[in-house]
Amino acid sequence: MIELLSYRFFIHALTAAVFTSITCGIIGTYIVTRRIVFISGGISHASFGGVGAGYFLGINPILGAAVFSVLSALGIQKFSQHTELREDSLIGIMWSFGMALGIIFVFLTPGYAANLMSYLFGDILTVSLSDILLLSILAFVLVLVFVFLYKEILLVSFDESYARSQGIPVQGLNYLLISLVALTIVFNIRVVGIILVISLLTIPQATANILTRNHRHMIWLSIFFAMLSSISGLFLSYLFNIPSGATIIFTAILVFILVKIVKLFRSSPKKSSSNPG
Repeated sequence: MIELLSYRFFIHALTAAVFTSITCGIIGTYIVTRRIVFISGGISHASFGGVGAGYFLGINPILGAAVFSVLSALGIQKFSQHTELREDSLIGIMWSFGMALGIIFVFLTPGYAANLMSYLFGDILTVSLSDILLLSILAFVLVLVFVFLYKEILLVSFDESYARSQGIPVQGLNYLLISLVALTIVFNIRVVGIILVISLLTIPQATANILTRNHRHMIWLSIFFAMLSSISGLFLSYLFNIPSGATIIFTAILVFILVKIVKLFRSSPKKSSSNPG
């Protein structure tokens, strides 16, 4: 195990795992609390359109995915409020449009997209310094936003009407947060992939929710469980030579099951035996 730390790619992967845990722990708690998991799934799949556009235009696919995802997220937020189209239908349209557009762009790109599968299923062992830089900047921004706007975010998450009555700019805050959701999804694509990224935004939070109902505690526990799953999954994927993204998610599910079993065992009523004397 120790000798793995002498490899630069493994240090990069560990660093990415830490920043992934912070970003997914923070924004995932918001997603679960706000009950917008389906929206997040739509954004993650729509981002493939940006990946394909990035390949076609010869730019970093992650940057292409970031622009496309943010625009998709803002579009869903905007049109769901100002049209008669149902939100779930709009999400399905953006989901399908992004995937279809990505496939078309990849097909039209000369040559072969050799690492395309890493965007779909993730490969934390291949993250670059630029990926880590983007994740670190995002983590810093998320910490700042949630530290200085925590009360406002909490009010908007649980009761928009009351938040408006308190003078909070609900619409602007919603646009900011949905954009951060999109960026969190995109910047973690290289870690667990488009297909699985939504799992890292929900499973650690579900695990944390077993232990607490306090929103602030849930954020910290979500970061902890995401980090435990990411680092453990990273080591397992390397040792057994299996896909890292799937291994991280599988580990997160195992952690969830273990915590659930322990919670059930500890909360079960203890049977006391009485002696007739």
